[in-house]
Amino acid sequence: MKNLFLVICIAFFTFSSCKKEKASEDNIVMAASLSEKEMDYAVEADTTAVEAVSNDNYSPETADKITLQIIKTGDLRFETNDLEETYQKIQALVKKYKISIQNDSEGKESYSIYRNFVLRVPNQNFDAFIKEIATGVDYFDRKEITVTDVTEEYVDVNSRIKTKKALENRYLELLKKANKVSEMLEIEKELASIREEIEAKEGRLNYLKNRVAMSTITIEVYKNIETKGGATVSFGNKFVNAIKSGFNAISSFFIGLIKVWPFIIILVALIYFIKKRFKKKNQ
Repeated sequence: MKNLFLVICIAFFTFSSCKKEKASEDNIVMAASLSEKEMDYAVEADTTAVEAVSNDNYSPETADKITLQIIKTGDLRFETNDLEETYQKIQALVKKYKISIQNDSEGKESYSIYRNFVLRVPNQNFDAFIKEIATGVDYFDRKEITVTDVTEEYVDVNSRIKTKKALENRYLELLKKANKVSEMLEIEKELASIREEIEAKEGRLNYLKNRVAMSTITIEVYKNIETKGGATVSFGNKFVNAIKSGFNAISSFFIGLIKVWPFIIILVALIYFIKKRFKKKNQ
């Protein structure tokens, strides 16, 4: 009788333990299933937001919530009569509009000297700077202003970051409930993948923010220095140039002879034999 009672107790405790373990596994599965459903809902919400931005006819409610994200770039090239004066003007505008000079280079070509700039201009000061730099310029050899609307991409990337972070939080909650090492390792693997995607999207978002906040303007300024018509050259310069030209001509002549030396030898030998033959006939 005692043995039967002992067997019944052991069976009862074994059944209770199995039931608790099964309930724990069910909780983990339910948490995972809930995370996937919530994730699907978040993706649908983000897709709706992106579609609202990509639609050309914004609704009043959508237009109030969305700030247009515009990237502006400028490329200017013009001539100046005074390169130093133009440089000082650009320096003054740099201070006035809080512009960052990304590159400043100068040089000389055959008939001109130039100075090139790459400027980073706050977006709100872009139009004012273009207007002031154009003051006093008769015409532009090149003037290209580009405006790119990246609002759709901006909202899309931002919403995807939020979605990935929400999924990351779900997995963190799931990690707290996991009891098995295999489950923990699998969840941590998914968390690492999600964190990598989040960092990549955040990098792209920061790039867009920077390009929107600071416009890029490239400026090429040049001054012609070609010889004016009617300019005279001194006798001394003419004499020196003539000597140089004569020397170059003689050098070229001898270099030409060196190139055809086999033909010269053949010609000299031919003349020698012809003369020798005529002498024999005359004798």
